[in-house]
Amino acid sequence: MSHSPDTNAPRDSAPGDTLKLATELIRIPSVTPEDKGCNQLMMDRLQAIGFKVEPMRFGEVNNFWARYGTTDPVLCFAGHTDVVPTGPEGKWRHPPYSATVQDGMLYGRGAADMKGSLAAMITACERFLAERSASEQPVAGSIAFLITADEEGEAVNGTRKVIDALEARGEKFKWCVVGEPSSTDRLGDIIKVGRRGSLHGRLQIHGVQGHVAYPHLADNPVHKAMLPLHELCSTVWDQGNESFPATSFQISNISAGTGANNVIPGNLDVVFNFRFSTELTEQQIKDRTEAILDAHDIDYTLDWALSGHPFLTQPGDLIEAVQASVRSITGGDCQPSTSGGTSDGRFIAPTGAQVVELGPRNATIHKVDEHVSVSDLEQLSLVYEDILNRLL
Repeated sequence: MSHSPDTNAPRDSAPGDTLKLATELIRIPSVTPEDKGCNQLMMDRLQAIGFKVEPMRFGEVNNFWARYGTTDPVLCFAGHTDVVPTGPEGKWRHPPYSATVQDGMLYGRGAADMKGSLAAMITACERFLAERSASEQPVAGSIAFLITADEEGEAVNGTRKVIDALEARGEKFKWCVVGEPSSTDRLGDIIKVGRRGSLHGRLQIHGVQGHVAYPHLADNPVHKAMLPLHELCSTVWDQGNESFPATSFQISNISAGTGANNVIPGNLDVVFNFRFSTELTEQQIKDRTEAILDAHDIDYTLDWALSGHPFLTQPGDLIEAVQASVRSITGGDCQPSTSGGTSDGRFIAPTGAQVVELGPRNATIHKVDEHVSVSDLEQLSLVYEDILNRLL
């Protein structure tokens, strides 16, 4: 663990610092699971204001845990420095790692997901600690950062492993703000207070390959799959509840055949996913799926992979603080939601921490010409700072 310098004079953020730091981060091509120096850039900024920083490398993934203070309660900022690939760079209005500002928008891969949030978190902490130092007011607890470079990919050696390490030594935090781009139409209009579970299935239906002119000598797995797949697609798995929409089943990949037009395939491969609410358990979904397949008398192999259980943060001091801060800084209301995909919150919530996701608008994430409003970034930093003031 590296130790912090003297904390008597914390660095204060100036106007524009959030944009400057976001620009520096975006210009680093940290395609998952690489951080390419993003982590070090953040660690240096945090050390400069008194954080103790602990790099945590698992496998080929760089993560870090940083903490200011030694007392409870702990407010943790969580996020990721890795980004998805750019896609065809020639289709971008500006080079994806140029971090170009045009018409009040910051363009670049990771601008919204989620290097802008990371920059806003750091500048918020810089101002908060500088103001506390100037007024000689102690921080009523601790601030932490949990940062990974393995969120956009397999998510095996990132937040999951850091949480395991923290749990093993009994280090916990009460609140967690994840910087995922949660907003829809304006900054802070939506915060994520939970996420659906995600369960993947890889199904192979076995048949017998043969000539299409002699079907009695073969067994076509495509034909045999039609009825069970239709039933899986049309089944109402649950009705959802007041916090979650109904569970959904979606086929993402399906393939069979040799490419020849006169060969009955020997196997059909199907990849599907359940996004499930708290109305169902992982085992209930597995049991019901396999019961449908068994009822159709097919020969199959099915492998399961759980990406995450559903989680939900109940109304409490964190949600109240976030909503109040959004209202105070932006003047708008803030609605809780559990929509969308998964996030690393699924690894954090089981520790007992209250988890809220709050970040910029998500309209362009993972797209060509990803961008974020410069004014939104500055406001987001102020919102994070206000949350710190309300909780600590």
